[in-house]
Amino acid sequence: MNRIKITLLGLAVAVVSMTTAMASTGEKETLADQNIVELAVGTDALSTLVAAVKAGGLVETLSGEGPFTVFAPTNDAFAALPEGTLESLLKPENKDQLVAILTYHVVAGEVKSTDLSDGMKAETVNGAAATITTAGGAKVNGANVVSADIMATNGVVHVIDKVILPPSK
Repeated sequence: MNRIKITLLGLAVAVVSMTTAMASTGEKETLADQNIVELAVGTDALSTLVAAVKAGGLVETLSGEGPFTVFAPTNDAFAALPEGTLESLLKPENKDQLVAILTYHVVAGEVKSTDLSDGMKAETVNGAAATITTAGGAKVNGANVVSADIMATNGVVHVIDKVILPPSK
């Protein structure tokens, strides 16, 4: 029951912060009138993800037609990485590694929470599969989905509480 309350609270916070961000800029759009990148840019809790997407050169791709499903780690998820990891990934010489991690958070096509099943394998744009579990709440490779089914013009965003890393090749 507490996990449900936390998930619902997370969804409410995400929607309120997105709506507040749009209102503060004077925009009249609804969330569904924004693509995935615009939605993330307007959400304070995803600012680190936005910086990583920019550093990885993926803005144009994730602004494209899609549809995409993005498992979007929060700023706190990035902050939980070992010290120095994020700073290292954002360096130009580590762009390939950054892109590999970011594309592991993206699935081609639109996958809503109602499409998820326990033990499901989601083929990511990175080429590696992520494992979905649903017991005790939806998870992607153990990262909790804290806010699900945030619709954008080119897909859907599920906010997660950890950065998921692709398997080593």
